[in-house]
Amino acid sequence: MSSSPVAPPAPAGEAALTHRQILTILAGLMMAMFLAALDQTIVSTAMRTIADDLGGFSLQAWATTAFLITSTISTPLYGKLSDIYGRKPFILFSIGIFIVGSVLCGVSGSIYELAVFRAVQGIGAGGLFSLAFAIIGDVVPPRERAKYQGYFLAVFGTSSVLGPVLGGFFAGSSDILGVTGWRWIFYINVPIALAAFLVVMRVLHIPHRRQDHRIDWPGAVALIVGLVPLLTVAEQGREWGWGSGRSLLCYGIGAVGLVLFIVAEAAYKEEALLPLRLFRGRTFSVASISSFILGMAMFGGLLTLPLYLQIVKGATPTKAGLMLLPLVLGIMTGSIVSGQTIARTGRYRIFPVVGSILMLAALVLFSQIGADTPLWRTMLVMALMGLGLGGNMQPVITAVQNAANPREIGVATSTVTFFRSMGGTLGAAVFLSILFSILPDKIKSAFTAAQSTPAFQAAARAHPDQLQGIQSTATAGSSSSLNDTSFLEKLDAALSHPFKVGFSDAMGVVFLAAACIMVVGFLVILFLPEIPLRSMSAAQARAAEDAAAAAPAPAPASPSSSPDGHGPTPDGAGAPATTAVSVVTAPFPNGGSSPSAGSSPAGGLSPASPGAHEAAGVAELSGNGHAPAHAVDSGAHEADGEAPASEAPPRHSR
Repeated sequence: MSSSPVAPPAPAGEAALTHRQILTILAGLMMAMFLAALDQTIVSTAMRTIADDLGGFSLQAWATTAFLITSTISTPLYGKLSDIYGRKPFILFSIGIFIVGSVLCGVSGSIYELAVFRAVQGIGAGGLFSLAFAIIGDVVPPRERAKYQGYFLAVFGTSSVLGPVLGGFFAGSSDILGVTGWRWIFYINVPIALAAFLVVMRVLHIPHRRQDHRIDWPGAVALIVGLVPLLTVAEQGREWGWGSGRSLLCYGIGAVGLVLFIVAEAAYKEEALLPLRLFRGRTFSVASISSFILGMAMFGGLLTLPLYLQIVKGATPTKAGLMLLPLVLGIMTGSIVSGQTIARTGRYRIFPVVGSILMLAALVLFSQIGADTPLWRTMLVMALMGLGLGGNMQPVITAVQNAANPREIGVATSTVTFFRSMGGTLGAAVFLSILFSILPDKIKSAFTAAQSTPAFQAAARAHPDQLQGIQSTATAGSSSSLNDTSFLEKLDAALSHPFKVGFSDAMGVVFLAAACIMVVGFLVILFLPEIPLRSMSAAQARAAEDAAAAAPAPAPASPSSSPDGHGPTPDGAGAPATTAVSVVTAPFPNGGSSPSAGSSPAGGLSPASPGAHEAAGVAELSGNGHAPAHAVDSGAHEADGEAPASEAPPRHSR
């Protein structure tokens, strides 16, 4: 009796890492991500001091804009290239570039040099954010992934508190070890980044087989052409005027660039920087839209909170950072609790839904905060907002990585991060414009109402010089008169109170606008499907696919014939005797493929048998029309977002 060879089991275990190894990798990634998150808050706190020292106060916004542009644009590039060539070289490159940029920023001699060097820093920061999440997706199965990725959000929250504290400390120090205080804001990155570089280089070893892909250079160039002017006008539009000639030019160039980007992505299909096929997947499309909206509501709405603490409550930047501690604790609690629960139950959809409700409630409560609201009430709302953020951000990334093909973890993760960043940029531009456009009228109304109160009249009689100085500012009707709010600290409490009331009222309108946007986000997240979480990491799934592809195909046995050459022998030997049963694929309605009901994996176990594959291990199929090894797992399979087999012939890895 002849027999065909049995395909060996997928060597998923070769890619498995111990808990200790994962924690070691996690430590290096957390240090890298901490740098990128800390850099944004620490620099913004000290930017006024830096600009004054470099003699470029009116140009300081360009240092922020340059960092934002390069970090945002590089994010999807890191995701796609790391899918092709592997994560390790790109995470090391991003850390290295961040170190170089930090050193250059520290030696800047002018605001123009600082802007250029901040752009260099941004190139590194774009990879630190997206690749950290992608690497955890490579080494940890989705069901366990959430509890590890929750630590990243804890790092993000911690940096939100430490940034203003450290920024205020360094900016307030004229000299530290013979170096100007603010320059240590950048130099402090170097030892931490070097430690992260060494840890990642030593312990990160993810098996990877390079895919034979063209590089989508037209798409990359079109993306740059589209985003640079749009991000620039988002940052500078309030100063230029949203309808000015420069702004209109940026709109036009940006629109042309985005159209060219879509055309390039459609032409490159599976090799595109951002394959448009992914948006046919319900999980991916819902996660991208909700992340964009979440970014608007989160970054745009919360941008006014530190201003409230400093202007209305009179806190220094350092104290304002410490006052945000309830928000950070809420983020940490929400992310860790959701991660641990997902690991135990395997269910994730409930968390972004509940998180969106909590965020919506917090934004509405923020809109009710006034100048005389006790600080402890504000802190309670901060904690509620943090719980919503922690329960929303991480499960969405877990859902996307679980639904994505294991070979597209990088592009899927970086795209969600990219949309969240773009939403935050747009939200900041829109909400700050709302704030400063209505602020003069709110202050004027509050000042008019306060003039009839006994406390204001008594203070005016006691300090006529102060009253004369603030009347023009309060009634000017222009936000330009409020470029410097430090004068409020020198006023009598009764005279400064109308300004604080006006700012609180304007801030309330901003939070209400953010709440309206969050309603849309909540409705979108309701469409997020829940797919059983895989129990294999992306690296294990890729190893299984490679092993299956490398296994020799079963050789058909020649049927034994009867002596007269017609028909099979009576013992039934005419059928091939083989223990390896091939998986027959049948098309899904949208062009994907699924194991047919009658197939079974090697070894003769049916797909429903626990011994065949983990029941929870499911993923979207790749666009090549072939079912990957891990897709034979019994359990739900999200078949959307796939390309029909005819669209993309399989490419061989080398």
